[in-house]
Amino acid sequence: MLLKPCRFIIVSSLALAAVPVAAAPRLNGIIGDHAVVQRDRPIVLSGSAAPGETVMIGFAGRSVLAKADGKGRFDTTLPAPAAGGPYDLTIAAPSGATVFHDILVGDVYLCSGQSNMELQVQSAQDLIPDARAPADDQLRLLTIPKAVAVAPVARFADPPQWVAAGPATTPAFSAACFYMVQALRRTAKVPIGAIHSSWGGSRISAWMSDAALRAAGMAPEADLLALYARDPAAANRRASAAWEEWWRARSGDAKGAEPWQPEAALAWNAVPRLEEFETWGLPELADYNGMLWYQRTVELSPAQAQGPATLSIGRIDDADRTWVNGIGVGGSSDAGQQRVYTIAAGILKPGRNTITVNDDDVYAYGGMTGPVNVMRLTFADGSSVPLATDWRYAIAKPGAGSAPRVPWDSINGAGTLFNGMIAPLGRTALAGMAWYQGESDTGIPGYDRRLTAMIADWRTRFGHDAAFAVVQLSSYGAPTTKPGDSGWAVVRDAQRRVAAADPHGGMAVTLDLGDPLDIHPGEKHEVGQRLAQVMRARVYGEPLAPAGPAIADARRSPAGDVTLRFSGVTGALQALGANHAIGFELCGSAPNSCRYASGQVAGDQVTLQSDGQPIARVRYAWADVPSVNLSDRARLPIGTFEIEVH
Repeated sequence: MLLKPCRFIIVSSLALAAVPVAAAPRLNGIIGDHAVVQRDRPIVLSGSAAPGETVMIGFAGRSVLAKADGKGRFDTTLPAPAAGGPYDLTIAAPSGATVFHDILVGDVYLCSGQSNMELQVQSAQDLIPDARAPADDQLRLLTIPKAVAVAPVARFADPPQWVAAGPATTPAFSAACFYMVQALRRTAKVPIGAIHSSWGGSRISAWMSDAALRAAGMAPEADLLALYARDPAAANRRASAAWEEWWRARSGDAKGAEPWQPEAALAWNAVPRLEEFETWGLPELADYNGMLWYQRTVELSPAQAQGPATLSIGRIDDADRTWVNGIGVGGSSDAGQQRVYTIAAGILKPGRNTITVNDDDVYAYGGMTGPVNVMRLTFADGSSVPLATDWRYAIAKPGAGSAPRVPWDSINGAGTLFNGMIAPLGRTALAGMAWYQGESDTGIPGYDRRLTAMIADWRTRFGHDAAFAVVQLSSYGAPTTKPGDSGWAVVRDAQRRVAAADPHGGMAVTLDLGDPLDIHPGEKHEVGQRLAQVMRARVYGEPLAPAGPAIADARRSPAGDVTLRFSGVTGALQALGANHAIGFELCGSAPNSCRYASGQVAGDQVTLQSDGQPIARVRYAWADVPSVNLSDRARLPIGTFEIEVH
């Protein structure tokens, strides 16, 4: 790399106008007009140009030379700039030149996750003053378009569209992300760029690279995705076989006697209409979340059955696995995707053919929803048979559970969103990352391993010392009246443990901001403030707790009482609305041994009185919707935790 004064790469407007835009070198990543780049960090650039040509890049008074390889790819690095701007970034080569204008240097943040990160300012508390703040040219926003890829892509399909925060741009941006960076602008006093890359309903595995998947013990999923990129038909066959094995293990069905077999003896009923089954007016399906089998037969002539065919069955909410004559032909878990599957030659036969669909409804409405005009079986000669009527259904046996998902699924896959929405960021330097996700991983073991692996992998790309703030899941679901299992609590505790073990990490606890009836609580302003506190502590070194009050240890006294000590407490702990703290459970070593306990609060400690039964661990807020009342003087709550007693 050769550094030169910037004057050697200045290109006149006449020269720029004379060169076709398509011939100019192109940059990968997110640098464009109005962008923000990270201060005090080298700017790593990659792009494409004519094979073998020399590319000159200038920015903020410095320039570098890079040579494109035989495939036209180049990589280079600009020296670390100090905060400031605006500047122009110029790329010039014999094939053409491009200038990006109005680029600031400051701190850059990435916000990612699922729908609670995606929720826009205009859908949250849009009437509060901060939602309608005046335009701030020093705060720039970038939303990454939704994209799925089975292998990492180097460049976004469209150039990045940075905008300055203001009344016309803020409402459609991520609320939690905007309120975080808005708060940071008030304290950091430097330009700030916020990159939002989220997709509602997504699992964490979809945001993980191949390396992260393997580090988290998901090598089979990574291998299957790689196979799909090379040979989709072979990958679908393997996925169907894995799904079928999963079903037999859960159901006890013998091979050849499963519900997808043409002669399966189920309690079949006629489908009233192809729409959400909750609307059929049947009491047993009014609030049903689980599996439903759909089946239909088709009579085919020898000519129709002769070759390959295409099966189109519309949308299915949430996930499907589909068979024709007992042979798996495909499956997806994208509720908004129309299912179109290829039927290989030899699967269809003259006479009666059976189409069987398993619908796995995991949340809210479910079913085969059409549209009916696209539902048909199309043959190699272009003729088709409509499939809009004559379906029957049967409720799956209890206890089947949520089925495996294929790794190439958009939001439930493995690496698909990383490949399409994170990998194209390249080596963008970041000050910090905010992560708001976990709802879709409830009930899936190993969230701590997946989150740890993803954080480590993202830091190799965006900065080894970049802060990472996790939003702990809030409350959602049915309240409880006795101790028990909670998938949401398991995820919350995994988030807590990962954040606590990360020297550059922190956590925004949101238990007090949830809504038992709405998985998308609208209180995102406070979420943003708590995320900003993590960044203020980890990025700017302010004397703040990066997670608010957090459990530190649990000690047993000679009398058998348990004293819990908390770190990060502002002022002192306090029990709101009562003279004791609730939400604690004393637990033995055995399953189902937890029982409620109240706590006496003093300073940064809570004491739980012994009840005479064995105590091996303590749980707090261990429910989907826990009843708790403990916070510190800054009104920051304590999040869900489980800890061993020593």
